[in-house]
Amino acid sequence: MSDENNNTPEHNHGNIAPIAIQEEMKNCYLDYAMSVIIGRALPDVRDGFKPVHRRALYAMNTLGNYHNKPFLKSARVVGDVIGKYHPHGDSAVYNTIVRMAQDFSLRYPLVDGQGNFGSIDGDSAAAMRYTEIRMKKLAEELLKDLDKETVDWQPNYDDSLKEPRVLPAKIPNLLINGSAGIAVGMATNIPPHNLTEVMNALIALTEDRSLGIEDLVRYIPGPDFPTAGAIHGTEGIRSAYHTGKGIIQVRAKMDVEQYGKGQDRERIVISEIPYQVNKAKLIEKIAELVNDKTLVGISDIRDESSREGIRIAIDLKKGEIASVIMNRLYKTTQLQVSFGIILLSIVNGSPKVLNLKEMLECFIDHRREIVIRRTIYELKKAKERAHILEGLKVAVENIDEVVELVKKSEGPADAKTKLMSRFKLSDIQAQAILDMRLQRLTGLERDKIIADYDAIMKEIAYLESILSSEEKIKGIIIDEFKEVLEKYGDERRTEIIAKADEINLEDLVKQEDVIVTITHQGYIKRLTLDTYKTQNRGGKGVKGASHDDDFFTNVFVANTHSTILFFTNRGQVFSKKVYNVPEGSRTSKGRNIANLIAIPSGETIKEIMCIPKEEEMDGKFLIMASEKGLIKKTDLSEYKKIKQSGIRAIKLQDGDSICSVRVSDGNKDVLLCSTSGKIIRFDENDARPMGRVSQGVKGITLDDNEKIIGMELIDDSVEILSVTDNGYGKRTMSSQYRKQSRGGKGILAMRLTDKTGDIIAIKPVTDKDDLMIITDKGQVIRTKISGISLMGRATQGVRLITVKDQEKVVSVEKIVDPENDDEVVEESNS
Repeated sequence: MSDENNNTPEHNHGNIAPIAIQEEMKNCYLDYAMSVIIGRALPDVRDGFKPVHRRALYAMNTLGNYHNKPFLKSARVVGDVIGKYHPHGDSAVYNTIVRMAQDFSLRYPLVDGQGNFGSIDGDSAAAMRYTEIRMKKLAEELLKDLDKETVDWQPNYDDSLKEPRVLPAKIPNLLINGSAGIAVGMATNIPPHNLTEVMNALIALTEDRSLGIEDLVRYIPGPDFPTAGAIHGTEGIRSAYHTGKGIIQVRAKMDVEQYGKGQDRERIVISEIPYQVNKAKLIEKIAELVNDKTLVGISDIRDESSREGIRIAIDLKKGEIASVIMNRLYKTTQLQVSFGIILLSIVNGSPKVLNLKEMLECFIDHRREIVIRRTIYELKKAKERAHILEGLKVAVENIDEVVELVKKSEGPADAKTKLMSRFKLSDIQAQAILDMRLQRLTGLERDKIIADYDAIMKEIAYLESILSSEEKIKGIIIDEFKEVLEKYGDERRTEIIAKADEINLEDLVKQEDVIVTITHQGYIKRLTLDTYKTQNRGGKGVKGASHDDDFFTNVFVANTHSTILFFTNRGQVFSKKVYNVPEGSRTSKGRNIANLIAIPSGETIKEIMCIPKEEEMDGKFLIMASEKGLIKKTDLSEYKKIKQSGIRAIKLQDGDSICSVRVSDGNKDVLLCSTSGKIIRFDENDARPMGRVSQGVKGITLDDNEKIIGMELIDDSVEILSVTDNGYGKRTMSSQYRKQSRGGKGILAMRLTDKTGDIIAIKPVTDKDDLMIITDKGQVIRTKISGISLMGRATQGVRLITVKDQEKVVSVEKIVDPENDDEVVEESNS
């Protein structure tokens, strides 16, 4: 319809004017939004309350429900609130009162509750007919001087009563108890703070309004939650205090206890949890993660909380590192949560995001207004009292004449008129004289009236001096702040840890070299270096694994801070830190590696190795050899980021599997050895770098019954140790293995007989190294390399370990002798 048609007389019904519907909807929505913002969802910056909180406390105040009076039924108070001031649901009002009574919800509870008021486990409070309440003494400070015309009043919802628009609030409730609320298009989330710190900041800012936020942060370092915990990082705090918005990380407090017969087991004890976290749901989540094997290494979880406080006990399996489990708990549960700070509140009737200084200034300004209005009220009352005392003073000074005048009057009205006329008194003064008791005519009482008059005149002079002096007003504000501080100040509960970065596990785990072993059936463990004592060559060894049906297939030495790569026989690679490998004893079985990494079905771990730090990867390559004689060279940086499910390291043909993996700097020769005792040496640059999922190129030509048993990266200065499955071995200088072209058949590496058996391992060694030899029966011997003869290329070697019938050597690893070096150097395989 056109505007022209809209303006025709037939469309103007009476005095109704046409309105654009979009404008009407806009105005109505804005009215609704402001109603929610101002009248329901956001706290006032002055007293820190939303209307429902203010009305609840005011109703308790009118009922005389003070801290030193008997408790009242909660239903009685709720009835007054909804009947007189807050025409909404009773459950909303009761829930508000309940929260003000919970010491885990408010840093400084305002309501003293008797009965069941819920728990940190999320249990609801008992029905309002069963519980009783009264105000805390602290809450009474928020209502103090309410009867002295200190605040503005407004009509209640039906205009039958008056209620305060704001409370006098002697205490900065908005900061010490915080507030949370979702309005229309905006939200507030103000964390609680420590009263002592806030009051000290208020005192300092009142004395010097030029203080900046950095100065105030020295007094208020950060939030202080009722459930304690720890705040990690100060960046979020500083952002919130400077801009009004910021995000902080809040963590639980965890300690480690030793238990067990020999105090050899560890238990994590949680004694504090983050603010607003449901303890029961937290424990339920931890249990769920343990059952799903997302969290490993935990044997039991118990809630041992009591009246003394929170205590959640988490028992760890033997050999687990508590700090590692703690970090996993932080990452996967609500033991670490983010708290988004939004310092939004109602300022002068409008919502506004404030910084820390502005919040404190608003409260100081509020207190200044309260002090001034209270002083004005007290001055008015003092003058009214002085006015009456002036009349009484005239009466007692002329008592005989006054008595005679009253006696001769026809009635009270006549007496009042005569008194006013004779002594120039006001109506109020004359009435006060007529109301005066006879006892006031005694000498002492007459003196008291004069003394009272002198005292009230001094009080008036003092009150007037306050109103005329900004310094005196400031002094009163500071004195009241100091009084609050002395009465209610307490210690901080929440620890603030300055470093914003996530705790680095490597800072928590002790740096030490360990032996990592993996068995044929896929069990892994780490052991201390002194587990195996050095024996003389040819000894019987000690029992390394107590399980007849399993044996070691790989052993290597690494620092607990090292990163290790796990390669499966089919070319999948996984990444783990050494400290994630559970610790075991010499005879323990260890943990199945499937509990640490997601090994694909049908695959086994073939190689585990340490890699350089990420910043040291430039110019480094990963060289892999397969049992069918293929070799592949790939830039090590392609293996920086390995997801939990692993990545493909090499593309293999059917029936082929990984034999060896090494890290190279690009300047070595490759040495490949086959089961027939043939060995080939060629420049690693004969194999060009390829992509991660490529197949590789031929390294050596093999007969049908041959396979590669090992690959090493060497130069002419290296000694090569060769070991057979019957326990024979020898050292040979690498210079005896001449360079050939890649892909050839190789030359003889060791003379093999029925006595020696097949060659099963080659290792580059030095005189300082020790040798670890493992058999398929679980026998382990550690012997010095210096005790093994240096021989020519075509010799058969000497006996290194005595094996029984049907027993074979299956794994050979070298370690550095700690007796010859200051510290054990991890095997780099390079």
